[in-house]
Amino acid sequence: MIYLPLGGAGEIGMNAYVYGYGPKGKERLILVDLGVTFPDMDGSPGVDLIFPDLAWLQERRDRLEAIFITHAHEDHIGAIGQFWSNLQVPVYCRKFTARIAERKLEEQGLSPDAVHVVERYPARTGAGPFEVSFLPVSHSIPEAAGLIIDTPAGRVVHTGDFKLDRSPVLGEPFDPDLWSEIAGQGVKALVCDSTNVYSRHAGRSEATVMPAITDLVAGAPGMVVATTFASNIARLKTLAEAGQAAGRSVCLLGRAMQRMLRTGVETGIVTDFPPVIDVEDAVSIPRENLMLIVTGSQGERRAASAQLSRGKHLGLTLKEGDLFLFSSKTIPGNERGVIRIMNAFSEMGVDVIDDSMGEYHVSGHANRPDLQEVHRIFRPQMLIPMHGEHRHLREHARLAREGGLAAAVAVNGTMLDLSGPEPEVVDYVETGRVYLDGSRKIGALDGIVRDRIRMALNGVLAIAVLIDEEDEYAAEIYAAVNGLSETGEGGRDLAEEVEDAVSDALSRAKHKLLTDDDAVEAEVRKVARRVASDDIGKKPEVIVQISRFTTAP
Repeated sequence: MIYLPLGGAGEIGMNAYVYGYGPKGKERLILVDLGVTFPDMDGSPGVDLIFPDLAWLQERRDRLEAIFITHAHEDHIGAIGQFWSNLQVPVYCRKFTARIAERKLEEQGLSPDAVHVVERYPARTGAGPFEVSFLPVSHSIPEAAGLIIDTPAGRVVHTGDFKLDRSPVLGEPFDPDLWSEIAGQGVKALVCDSTNVYSRHAGRSEATVMPAITDLVAGAPGMVVATTFASNIARLKTLAEAGQAAGRSVCLLGRAMQRMLRTGVETGIVTDFPPVIDVEDAVSIPRENLMLIVTGSQGERRAASAQLSRGKHLGLTLKEGDLFLFSSKTIPGNERGVIRIMNAFSEMGVDVIDDSMGEYHVSGHANRPDLQEVHRIFRPQMLIPMHGEHRHLREHARLAREGGLAAAVAVNGTMLDLSGPEPEVVDYVETGRVYLDGSRKIGALDGIVRDRIRMALNGVLAIAVLIDEEDEYAAEIYAAVNGLSETGEGGRDLAEEVEDAVSDALSRAKHKLLTDDDAVEAEVRKVARRVASDDIGKKPEVIVQISRFTTAP
């Protein structure tokens, strides 16, 4: 029985976990989750989404039985539409998640018929040698589930993302008796969420944020705007109920948020959400009677929060005395975008409240004491940490060993054999990332994004060389500057400096060099970079276009 993470182990995001059972090299396989992560301008400028590299799995797709999706967060489901055509196996998930999965396929022009709705444990789904059940867990999105994966070699519990919430605002509470029942049948391996292993206090229930948010909204003199994760429908409900209790009309801004709520209503998960108004009506309501719930809690530039921070959005503006609440935790890496929005609102005179005190947000992931409780409930033979950066996985493995469990840190590409008394590394698989760049998927090592970074760092000199083939001389040189100072030392035009230097170098070049395009390109690039370095202290990327002509009849 093998376990192989292709994404999500050693990072937070882009989850994709393979399980296999059978003779070595001929194992039948299932895939758990198929998610994305998001780009940043430092490491992946211009990229739209980042996927796990599924090359290893695609080469063995004849052995793949099914895909199981634990919940509908983008880092677990976001790549299903992009890769289903490469895998073409049934997709199993619970009702809310299934609706999101169907839309992902439809957006790519694919039939949603590959998606199959499954019921919660004790219902079982067969997939080759696997029997899989969906264990309800609390998380920050409806109908999240862990997986109970039964094989001839034993039972694996794959927790997915979870917390121990006995009183969630929306969804199914933690049921320790049910979990004990599952543990009573014996658990070979617990593959467990590690995100909050460093948080040493027990996790709080979603219900605990309601009083603080209600008091905050009730005491605000002007307009109230709140942002949270679009998928956290329980928090949307809490915010909307706080607005309603304060006598405010509630308006939702942001397509992702509206889509998630609509899916909750369509699937019957949400039945008592407070009434909301359209943005067209919101503009005419006195600001002291209005509450907006908006997207953009992570500083996304195109989301409603950022739009409002730049001035007017859909006819709505924030003013001095208004209140903006971040009912969310800033994901590491997003701090700059969030702070930019906070400062923009502050300059408007808007009071900005974040969750630095922990009053207005609770995490959707289990904290350290909760993880220890789960270890005690399931009493697995071994623990495999997942869903976390390397430091999280390592700390979780240490925690497990302190409790007497065998454990192993398996980052992306590490294949473990779970059949014996302890997890054993049996192979390493080449893994990486695939970028969605516009409408095309490109490899992280293809050089496209690397070139984009180099151009952003160094600027670009584009040089056209026109060569007379009859007399073998450079007839014309044209240079264009992009992303660089246009003037060098002494105030002379940089493009002209480059043109003169290249022309001079080619006029003195040997005849043989001018007959070889590669040699001409190398010489032009060397001269241009030298001029730029001397004049402006930069070594730009140089693009050379060589054209040849003849005037012979």
